[in-house]
Amino acid sequence: MWQQMIVAVIVMVALVHFCTKYLPLAWRQRIVYTLGQRGLNQAMLAKLFKTKGGGGCGDGGGCSNCSASSSTTASSCDTKSTGSTPLQRVIKLHVQR
Repeated sequence: MWQQMIVAVIVMVALVHFCTKYLPLAWRQRIVYTLGQRGLNQAMLAKLFKTKGGGGCGDGGGCSNCSASSSTTASSCDTKSTGSTPLQRVIKLHVQR
């Protein structure tokens, strides 16, 4: 009985680690938003899932969250990044022949 509970805890921790590290940014933001709507602390979840939180224009939240002041800029809702750094992760593969 205890062994099964310990294995379940280990699997859950591994699943959370996978979700926080390897899921795409849009999926992590969706998880943070959904869990935040269910009553959990959204700021803590955003920190755990390494998202900026808030659901604004530049972080992939969509233009429905844009305010009138931010819609006056040329690329406020058309881009997926807020600065010069892209929001994509690159996995480097080393081919051994």
